[in-house]
Amino acid sequence: MFKLGLTGSIGMGKSTTGTLFVEAGCALWDADAAVHRLYAKGGAAVPHFQKAFPEAVIDGEVSRTVLKDIIARDPGALKRIEAIVHPLVGQDRAAFIEGADADILVLDIPLLFETGGEARVDAVACVIVDEVTQKERVMERGTMTEAQFENIKSKQLPAAEKAARADYVIETDTIEHARAQVQAVVQDIRSKLADA
Repeated sequence: MFKLGLTGSIGMGKSTTGTLFVEAGCALWDADAAVHRLYAKGGAAVPHFQKAFPEAVIDGEVSRTVLKDIIARDPGALKRIEAIVHPLVGQDRAAFIEGADADILVLDIPLLFETGGEARVDAVACVIVDEVTQKERVMERGTMTEAQFENIKSKQLPAAEKAARADYVIETDTIEHARAQVQAVVQDIRSKLADA
């Protein structure tokens, strides 16, 4: 079983690339989706937030909007939030790895390098696209302001640095180009597994 970390900055096309890996027969674990599960009604994070940030729990689920406001008011809150969420995300990831039966597991982790996650995978694939396309994609979502986008980008390693540290780089300029590169990565990994 080969663990491939999938990373890339905001708006680079990570989610789309993840689905292309699934198309190619890989199993996909998505850190953002894990957080959504943890924050949802009945999610493992809800009781922790009920204690630490009760105002963030609305109708039995953790509100990301309220968390953003809390972090904006109190920069130290982010560390406390991460201390709750990161161990739970780790447990979710471990359960996925335990239950997966594909030969290649793709772990979609936006802050892979920032959190030292590359040490827990066999190789890293980084998605990349030019800055103009990146910004257009994020702004088209309509979920954040330009200032919020720049703030998130400032907390992430520069895209060129992520790409330089990755074993594979996937350019997501078009879906066809991305698909061809994903297939090449999967072929390369499967040939290495066959030789092992």
